[in-house]
Amino acid sequence: MGLSWQQGPLGKGPVGRFLVPEPLPERLLYAEPLRRRMRVRHGGEWIADSEDVLLLHEPGRYPVAYFPIGDVADGTLHPVDTVTTHRDLGSTGWFTVEAGGLTAARGAWQHTDPPLYAKEFSDRVAFAWRAIDAFYEEEERIVGHAADAYHRIDIRSTTRHLVARVGDRVVADSGAPLVLYESGFAPRWYVPRADIDQSALSPVDGQTFCPYKGLASYFDVAGVSRGAWGYADAWPEVGRISGLVSFEPDKLTVLLDGRVLEPEPGQQVSPHGVDRGLDVDEVAPTRRT
Repeated sequence: MGLSWQQGPLGKGPVGRFLVPEPLPERLLYAEPLRRRMRVRHGGEWIADSEDVLLLHEPGRYPVAYFPIGDVADGTLHPVDTVTTHRDLGSTGWFTVEAGGLTAARGAWQHTDPPLYAKEFSDRVAFAWRAIDAFYEEEERIVGHAADAYHRIDIRSTTRHLVARVGDRVVADSGAPLVLYESGFAPRWYVPRADIDQSALSPVDGQTFCPYKGLASYFDVAGVSRGAWGYADAWPEVGRISGLVSFEPDKLTVLLDGRVLEPEPGQQVSPHGVDRGLDVDEVAPTRRT
């Protein structure tokens, strides 16, 4: 999912390699300007507004947006005694964020003395995504994490034969799935409902947000816990998968043209839930056509 996540080139399990004679350092951090206006809202107030956001890509982590302190509203940041150490960027001081009568403990941080090679992070602050009410690019709310410019999704129709099975029970059999190619992930196969044994699917509680696809729902499949997922109303950019279902090859037997799909390392997703205070209806109107 992007430059430094999952199987991305700076992630923990890249599928490719850099063509250099010597091994690269175990960890490579990458910083670049976001080049988009980004705003932060908390307690009903705008607490940061900047066109000079710096994005940090760190192996195994989502991108993090760093704002110039000068672009943060006065009275928002209150230093606390907590100091931690970032393994690459050194001493890190924390802030309580206060706005509109709402307080977020450890709601922001600053690398107080970054090494010379990372001095662009001096005088910048990052907000803890889950502790703060909302982040925006222009007028659209951004959910999950800061947008990764290296993330891309392509969807292709295919006539390949996909079968999903629990033991001897066939729960899906399709000759017209859609395959979704997403940066840093193995291909994901989405099956039309008409090709699924609907009696095998049981919706379960707990939805998650994908910043690139929308609100994901999950299903138990013939007794297999959370063996499938789908997007009932995917973002317009990926609307072709709306209503379709994808099966977990690490939980079910999924065959493509008779070949069993094997789980790939680094593909397990840790759901981080819905953003704090996120109202789905607040996000959806700006993303639907």
